[in-house]
Amino acid sequence: MAPKFTKLRPLGKNGPLVPAIGYGMMVMTSPSYGASLEDDQRLALLDRAVEIGATFWDTADMYGDNEKLLAQWFKRSGKRDQIFLASKFGYVKGSHTLEIDTSAAYTKKACYSTLENLGIEYLDLYYVHNVDKVTPIEETMRALVELQAEGKIKHIGLSVVSSSTIRRAAKIAPITAYQPGYSLFERLIEGPEGTHALATCRELGIAIVCATPLGRGILTSGFSQGKAIGAEADIREKMMPQFQDGAKEHNADLARQIKIVADRKGCSLSQLALAWLLKQGDDIFPIPGTKRIKYLEDNMGALDVNLTDEEEAEIRALVEKTPVVGSSVPDAFTGMLFRDTKEE
Repeated sequence: MAPKFTKLRPLGKNGPLVPAIGYGMMVMTSPSYGASLEDDQRLALLDRAVEIGATFWDTADMYGDNEKLLAQWFKRSGKRDQIFLASKFGYVKGSHTLEIDTSAAYTKKACYSTLENLGIEYLDLYYVHNVDKVTPIEETMRALVELQAEGKIKHIGLSVVSSSTIRRAAKIAPITAYQPGYSLFERLIEGPEGTHALATCRELGIAIVCATPLGRGILTSGFSQGKAIGAEADIREKMMPQFQDGAKEHNADLARQIKIVADRKGCSLSQLALAWLLKQGDDIFPIPGTKRIKYLEDNMGALDVNLTDEEEAEIRALVEKTPVVGSSVPDAFTGMLFRDTKEE
């Protein structure tokens, strides 16, 4: 039986065809999102993802036991070739201080470790998760090019670095994808605060893979109705400024205003938020995460929601008139966004 949802787009200029909506795996295994489900439930979700065509998977070596879980799924299913698998490196595993190492030596060490942990021979896309303050991006890129030559990775990606760093990296080798936070509630890459990263990527033919496309759970029907957002609710409210103090109530009210448009459109709030991102261009790839099959299916259903130019403008006007309150990342991470690297 053919996948229920199938809409492929080229990932970057002359890039491979991948599903327009991917699956972000951090929520499934990161301690920051509460207790994980039992393995049989998580493996069943991955099975269902393949059945409905959600085969663009995004993980990282710092996402809890994700590598262990994926290794188990690959071995059990034998479907490695059906998955476009992206992973990320840079944060030193085991560090409690968010230490970053993007030296050539660590770049290769991290890749070899991830492949061994996953029990696979290559990664389809390998991102620099973030950059340290002492390694020129050129050094990191040359190591990634060597990994390409070894057949360990197929495509190179960057995440949350500055436009100038993107440009310097692209002089060493083609960049296939750039992963920032991007949603209705987080649009920094569109303007100067995000160093105009969106415009830079479009100039260079780099795809935008949107992390946290549902505003870390704010752009969901449950949150708009003031309901708890799962077992991780208390954890999230302690970590995320958008969920703290009066910000939570303000942002929930804004989500309710957007949901009115979704109700009129006959779709869920999550689907509307994802459809809005897809409307921004064929180079946009949201990667919502979830622990539940029903939400996975709902997210993929956004592919059937087609917005007119007028509807897109109406939704944008809502969030521009009443901006979201609070940063989209914990305070400890704000200084890590849109970083430049040391000059070579």
